[in-house]
Amino acid sequence: MSDVPTQEEALAPADVLIEKYPGAVSKDTREGYEGVVVDAGKLVEVATALRDELGFKYLASATAVDYLEDEYFEMVYHACNVDTGGKPLVFKARTARAEAVLPSLVSVWPGADFQEREAWDLMGIRFTGHPNLRRILMWEGFEGHPLRKDWQEPYYEEDAKPFDSRWPEGHVCRAEQLNPYGMNVRYPPGFIYDGYESVADDDTYSGMGVTFDEPPGGIKTGRLVVNIGPHHPSTHGVFRMVATLDGETIEDLHPVMGYLHRNHEKIGERNTFLQNMPYTDRLDYICSMSNNLGYALAVEKLMGVEVPERAELIRVLMVELTRYVNHLWAIGFLLNDLGAFYTPAIYVMNARELILDFFEATAGSRMMCNYMRFGGVFADLPPTVGGRPQLPTDVFREYETMAYLKDLVYEQMPRFVDEFDALLTQNEIVISRARGVGILPPDMAIAYSASGPLLRASGVPYDLRHSDPYSIYDEFDWDIAVRYNGDVYDRLMLRFDEIRQSIRILQQVVPRLEATQGQPVFSGRRAYQVRVPAGESYGRIEAPKGELGFYVVSNGSPNPWRYHVRSTSFINVTGLGELCKGHKVADVVAILGSIDIILGEVDR
Repeated sequence: MSDVPTQEEALAPADVLIEKYPGAVSKDTREGYEGVVVDAGKLVEVATALRDELGFKYLASATAVDYLEDEYFEMVYHACNVDTGGKPLVFKARTARAEAVLPSLVSVWPGADFQEREAWDLMGIRFTGHPNLRRILMWEGFEGHPLRKDWQEPYYEEDAKPFDSRWPEGHVCRAEQLNPYGMNVRYPPGFIYDGYESVADDDTYSGMGVTFDEPPGGIKTGRLVVNIGPHHPSTHGVFRMVATLDGETIEDLHPVMGYLHRNHEKIGERNTFLQNMPYTDRLDYICSMSNNLGYALAVEKLMGVEVPERAELIRVLMVELTRYVNHLWAIGFLLNDLGAFYTPAIYVMNARELILDFFEATAGSRMMCNYMRFGGVFADLPPTVGGRPQLPTDVFREYETMAYLKDLVYEQMPRFVDEFDALLTQNEIVISRARGVGILPPDMAIAYSASGPLLRASGVPYDLRHSDPYSIYDEFDWDIAVRYNGDVYDRLMLRFDEIRQSIRILQQVVPRLEATQGQPVFSGRRAYQVRVPAGESYGRIEAPKGELGFYVVSNGSPNPWRYHVRSTSFINVTGLGELCKGHKVADVVAILGSIDIILGEVDR
């Protein structure tokens, strides 16, 4: 085989597409933008070539953007090569706002399913060829598409914060006084209060295949539709699964979500860039620090900000401690789903509390940390963790910070995970309930855009910290944890593996933190408001649950024009129905628990 690259190999993938599809694919020449623009009529053909010929088998993200003044919508796709890693390839397709229609890419990447439904629901882009184009976060019968730039919610005041009623004069008043409820509420045509009947459930149940035919031979069973959730302790919040059963066997299952939706992204586009940081805490509220980092990277990329070494070290420290907390929590609640009730989850709190004490000492909060900033972190590590006794009955709990960290990273964390592993992983009930259940083959995991432990437990060694390194992860020695059976048990075991790799990284961070004491943790001038250069940016990290991405568009103002969250939990449930088919009802909660979702991130 010749070592000389072919012409196609020598060209970047975007250039290959431009050469292969002249006139249908062109570079995005807007300043601050990247990737290529694809003619809508050729979108499916180009996407198929990307997957089959160029190796981009993984669709990481699909984002709808409303360019109101230019009167078009743009779908922005980020496709990745999981074999070679590297930056995602960005390609885009446009459609007129007046008649927003694009071809669906579900036939190319099944992982586009929920993301296209989200774009239809919140932006109103209709995807021809989509197998199930229904609303996903709002309810059927909702009037309008709330992420459009010309959509206004009840009590609407202004397009962007800070609102004039609050700043600079400070003449604060309730928005309800300025715009009473009902003045700008839109209802479906012909809507009246009397006799109103919701069409949401009719739409959800349609196509679920309810029959009562007696099977030839065997035990007579009846097929029926049942709801699991949303008010169910093992649906992890307010998540609903509509399942078609033949006896106890799952024939079909559809996730239903949106019960916790609060239009996080609309709020994000009203906020200033800096105001959004504490809002990211509320997405995956177990992983506040990780959420902060993903958003910071997206905005820093637009700003061209350099982050000091010590700030990078502290960031890695915080997000790897977060990974440890998340995985222990995920394991504890998975055991709860398997029937162990709260004993394992409560036991996990012993280790979790030590880390939350450290977060509280550093960021001032245990869960909603609001700690990262564009250019670094809010503050350096404090001199001590804990505090002096305030009452005669209090225990003295004030420790020197580095001594506390060393004990945590070298002693407490490794010892606890070994103990937890020994107590759980060889338990015969865990093995019998988890092995061979909810198998996700590697090709299916890639096709459905699975990420994080869900993807790596299926034998795909794709971890953004290695495959597309960010921050200073390429300076540490560690391995991608991977398992190969793709079942509930391997997803459980992989989290133990990743915890040990996180400890390995943390044990390399601590000495460097000692060596950099006194160095700056922030670059530039601290300000209450930042202006971000015009352009687009996609910042992504390997969050504990998988790829967490923030797609940001700036028009040069202090507020983002587009703010989109590539939610790990939301996309990871795309293939849930396929995972559950053929299993029993009791297995469904185990399969869902092994995915590890948080509804704050699913619904946003």
